[in-house]
Amino acid sequence: MTDFTPTAASNNLDEFVQEYFIPAEAPWSGIVRKGQRIRIEDSYGQQAIDTLFYRADDYSERYSNQDTMREQGAAYIGIGTRIISNEGNVMLKMTADSCGRHDTSAGACSCESNTVRFGHSARYLHSCRDNFVLEVMKHGMSKRDIVPNINFFMNVPIKPNGEMTIVDGISSPGDYVELVAEMDVLCVISNCPQINNPCNGFDPTPIRVLIGDTASLAGA
Repeated sequence: MTDFTPTAASNNLDEFVQEYFIPAEAPWSGIVRKGQRIRIEDSYGQQAIDTLFYRADDYSERYSNQDTMREQGAAYIGIGTRIISNEGNVMLKMTADSCGRHDTSAGACSCESNTVRFGHSARYLHSCRDNFVLEVMKHGMSKRDIVPNINFFMNVPIKPNGEMTIVDGISSPGDYVELVAEMDVLCVISNCPQINNPCNGFDPTPIRVLIGDTASLAGA
């Protein structure tokens, strides 16, 4: 059963062997091997981090928000959530979460959604979909390979009638999530550039990603 109560994991950062700093509004991608742990850190707080996962040796298998929500019987991502692929396989499991609110229903901002929601003046603003397209192209994929994503740290309350809206984030500086890979995965991140809704506090900021290898975590 998924637990949405924030909880801390080991803060021994020596356990992590790879460290990446992702600038505000920028994309990033990297491989997380089976058994490795990835920590995604909201360094300054109130920053939505749009994230996708693909099977590292077969990109046609990728994150499925529908299967993930159906598997856990809940609309949000939290401790204990098993990240499920479109093939029904477990890709990762969330093992730590110091924030407690992560969306997987609202999707990524795009040129089209910005125009509809904020007017034609927002049409040419940079978007998470732009970031995803740029990053997946490095791996031989295209915009057709971009699927509904996880929005770590994005606060999207859902009413009983299904209505939802993006409101102020609740994450604080240094909040993080940790996931352990159940297969080799490609993680693709858009450090959200959105400035027209409160998902980033109207001020996009840098984030940090840490990856720990199997050997370093053996005694953790």
